[in-house]
Amino acid sequence: MALVRKGSRRIVVDGTVYRWRLRGRPTYFQGLAWSPCTFAVEHADTPGRTLVVTTEQLHPSNWIGGEAKPVLPSYVAAAVRLALREGWTPTAQGSAFHLSPASQSGPDEGHFASSR
Repeated sequence: MALVRKGSRRIVVDGTVYRWRLRGRPTYFQGLAWSPCTFAVEHADTPGRTLVVTTEQLHPSNWIGGEAKPVLPSYVAAAVRLALREGWTPTAQGSAFHLSPASQSGPDEGHFASSR
């Protein structure tokens, strides 16, 4: 699964260039605040396995006016670092690597759990 280039943002994490994208329009469940916001990350030069990160927050464009925080590049970088430690190989072929929050505390590296 490759990311659509339109709307993706470039980020450099520990000297490696990645692209990440937050879906512009929420899914039906995200719009109603029934499911959290997600974003995807892939290696910029050699896309392979996509990292899919589920956050603890609402999608910024939810329809019910629920309070949502923006997904910051620092959050994306923390997720990439953790996913790499957990075994994500962004240039290898294969299914998506999923990462989700393990607690309600915040967006730092210690607050994610991976599922392969």
